[in-house]
Amino acid sequence: MPTMNIFLPDSLKASIDEPLAGRGDRTSSKCRRGLIHKDQDRQRLPGLLLAGAESVTAGVVDAAHFEGWRVRVLHERRDGSRLLRTTVQASDGTGSAGSSG
Repeated sequence: MPTMNIFLPDSLKASIDEPLAGRGDRTSSKCRRGLIHKDQDRQRLPGLLLAGAESVTAGVVDAAHFEGWRVRVLHERRDGSRLLRTTVQASDGTGSAGSSG
């Protein structure tokens, strides 16, 4: 994995290291890496929201849809099976496609 050296003023480094001192094994490098990941996620979010808004509606997401997911998750926990792409039957008999990746 490539590395990057970042030079910080003592005051900025101290503002990062001091809160981390009481958190156990978390280091300032892990903290910076986490901040970079959060920033990347924040930059990607508008594009994901726009893509979702422009996508075709797969079906109605109502109480029955979430009940179907609840039943599937409980089944997965009980049996140890993996959630796969299947059709969840809503209480009114219509199907709504669901997937898990």
